Amino acid sequence: MNKLLEVKNLKKYYKVGKNQVLKAVDNVSFTIYQGETLGLVGESGCGKSTTGRTIIRLSEATEGEVIYQGKNVHKLNRKESKAISKKMQMVFQDPYASLNPRMIVRDIIAEGLDIHGMYKGKERNEKVYDLLETVGLNPMHANYYAHEFSGGQRQRIGIARALSLQPEFIIADEPISALDVSVQAQIVNLMMDLQKKQNLTYLFISHDLSMVRLISDRIGVMYLGNMMELTTSEKLYSKPLHPYTMALLDAIPVPDPDIESQKEKIQLYGEIPSPTNPPPGCVFQTRCLYAKPDCFLEKPILKEIEPQHFVACHLYSKTALRQRKEKGEQFYKFIDRYGKKEINEHIVSWEN
Repeated sequence: MNKLLEVKNLKKYYKVGKNQVLKAVDNVSFTIYQGETLGLVGESGCGKSTTGRTIIRLSEATEGEVIYQGKNVHKLNRKESKAISKKMQMVFQDPYASLNPRMIVRDIIAEGLDIHGMYKGKERNEKVYDLLETVGLNPMHANYYAHEFSGGQRQRIGIARALSLQPEFIIADEPISALDVSVQAQIVNLMMDLQKKQNLTYLFISHDLSMVRLISDRIGVMYLGNMMELTTSEKLYSKPLHPYTMALLDAIPVPDPDIESQKEKIQLYGEIPSPTNPPPGCVFQTRCLYAKPDCFLEKPILKEIEPQHFVACHLYSKTALRQRKEKGEQFYKFIDRYGKKEINEHIVSWEN
């Protein structure tokens, strides 16, 4: 697949008070390929939404690069930025707050068309009607205001606005979190249908792990501004490697009360550190059940442990795995729940 977007060592820091710095995104790197959906998950406050906003340049990056089709988005002049904004669009989390309450739907959807001077008069109206039908709304809705719609309908309007400039890449920032469960499935199905018909590429940001699994080809897991694990959707859910990912997936409830009550749950202890004062070494070491001395001293880098499976964790160095094997099976009892007995066989082949 062709690379559409590449994020290199992206950092977004905010000044807090006089002397403090909040590290919302800290040295994050990943690639998005044309036609795929990359899911980005993590707890609230982990930096996933800030990552999306920084990519599309709603927030300026502190450091790092966002390469879109060979061009650094954060180094473009005003004319170039306007041109590339036609190719990159965003669907926001709150479908009401992101729509101008003083404008009718026709003008909301056509705002991008007006800025770029793409359609006028009758053609403009016809384009709006077509977009409304594309997202499952009636053309007569073009004369209504945002407050006259339900949450799901508002989000459809937001999607229509994002599609108006015929983009290649859409960042969906928790597009279903404010919607009812029944409506969530409708919006996700709509986005999947649009992707097939228009060959769209998505960055799908969410904390709903079930929906992310449904729509994503690959998934990245973030914690405290850092990328902890990145792999295919299938591998992440069947064979997670990072202790944080395991705990995150273990928190997904099973829709059977008998099975759920008997399930042995992974317990995380300790407090989530403040992003203004992250711990030295691994940012997850304050809550990790298997932290070792290296975790407190050196920050792990995201590296490929298996084909297409990247993890930022000292537990998967060759030396660490051998020590774990010698000291006992507690660690393996933990990870064997995900079918990882084969880890022992791959110790020698994995790089330090």
